[in-house]
Amino acid sequence: MDVPLISFGSLLSGVTFLLLIPGDSCVDIIGGNEVYPHSRPYMALISQGKNFCGGALIQEDWVITAAHCAIKGSTKVILGAHSKSKREPEKQIMTIKKEFPYPCYDRITREGDLKLLQLNGKAKLTEAVKALKLPPNEKPVKHGTLCHTAGWGRITNNNPPKYTDTLREVNVTVIDRKICNDKNHYNLNPYIGPNMICAGNLYGGKDTCYGDSGGPLICQGTFIGITSFGLPGKCGVPQGPGIYTFLTTKYLNWIKQTIKGVV
Repeated sequence: MDVPLISFGSLLSGVTFLLLIPGDSCVDIIGGNEVYPHSRPYMALISQGKNFCGGALIQEDWVITAAHCAIKGSTKVILGAHSKSKREPEKQIMTIKKEFPYPCYDRITREGDLKLLQLNGKAKLTEAVKALKLPPNEKPVKHGTLCHTAGWGRITNNNPPKYTDTLREVNVTVIDRKICNDKNHYNLNPYIGPNMICAGNLYGGKDTCYGDSGGPLICQGTFIGITSFGLPGKCGVPQGPGIYTFLTTKYLNWIKQTIKGVV
């Protein structure tokens, strides 16, 4: 969730986080399981030296991620990855030609937390590298809908924290925004609006966490949202289910228009 890139050094030391956007909360997988290697071929590992974020390949030369994920000139997009650290023949390492943050992204309200990355060249589509299809139009999801999301981030709330080197996935359930906004949850701080999806587990234990920002939320086989934020330092707690940018009509239109305008 809302901590964009996390230090690979912390993977080794288990002590500290490198937060590129101070004060933000993060996202990683709590209560999930390691996926079969390369079985989520749309996943993108956005890596900047020792730091990383998640994303999804939506065309051979376009990746979508969260707007709060910091991008620099040295940032690489790794496709076909299962392990963050190991050499894998399936991996394709790409550079970024240009980033296109959603123009109305608001760091305070967290509205519009999505960004397009235009790659320098087209990825070779293989069994390990495939594009995730965008929905043709907005598809509302009801309370109780079962979804899943994946990432390479933190897997426990213990101190020192524990991280994963391999891609993990967790099942989460959509929670009504009225519940997420009540006094027992986010209490309108921030307001979980119609351009967001609240998903997790009302009893806790299943969530994204530090490092999963930008990864796709998939509900009933449809790409529905993008991992955005949660309660700072409290992944998987009942009070703070994960919050995802909902791929609404206005966001889908912006994505299509942005890509069309560049081609």
